[in-house]
Amino acid sequence: MSKSLITDTFSILLIVLSFFVPAEYHHALLFTGLFALSGAITNQLAIHMLFEKVPLLYGSGVIEKNFDTFKVSIKEMIMKQFFTKEQLGKFFAQEEQKIDLRPLVESADFTPAFEALSKTVMESKFGSAISMFGGEEALDGLREPFSRKLKSAVSSIVSSETFKAQLDHHIQNSALSEDMIASVEGLITRRLEELTPKMVKDLVQELIKEHLGWLVVWGGVFGGLIGLASSFFI
Repeated sequence: MSKSLITDTFSILLIVLSFFVPAEYHHALLFTGLFALSGAITNQLAIHMLFEKVPLLYGSGVIEKNFDTFKVSIKEMIMKQFFTKEQLGKFFAQEEQKIDLRPLVESADFTPAFEALSKTVMESKFGSAISMFGGEEALDGLREPFSRKLKSAVSSIVSSETFKAQLDHHIQNSALSEDMIASVEGLITRRLEELTPKMVKDLVQELIKEHLGWLVVWGGVFGGLIGLASSFFI
């Protein structure tokens, strides 16, 4: 059972229970349940709007809408981590067999890509809501699972037969020069162009949607506390 469903169910139970308790407890339970349900549903909608465009709700679908920024960050990270002249020279000097870039992917630092995603989310319409629960620091728990998922995606790119064949061709026919770096950059750009907004959205959604369930839980908790406090003024 998901965190969102548990929070919604518990809030509804408080509302129902309020009609079966003595009158002096009715308002406290009713307001706690109503405010908790309101907070949970509001945050569920906010999470949904991160990934899906909702008609008439401006700012929804921010992940899919900013997929170009995400792709540029991946490209810049790949070029800086794998394809500087110094790194390629050292790698080719040590590698005598068929080139396998996956070890480089596994040792790479994917922090720039995560920070680009985090910045996109915080600058979106939902940044203020996430700020209530710690802001960018609240997203830090996603750094490691994000890196694992992105490493898997990048590994798929550099392990593809098309990528390997074209890279081998460039190695055999080019000197280790700016022209070669430009050729590799163009190859990566073309590969990343195959990504669609939906593919980027699905990648990010699979990674972080489960973890954002806590946003719903805390929305219900704080909403319930506000409702409980409000009941004493009725």
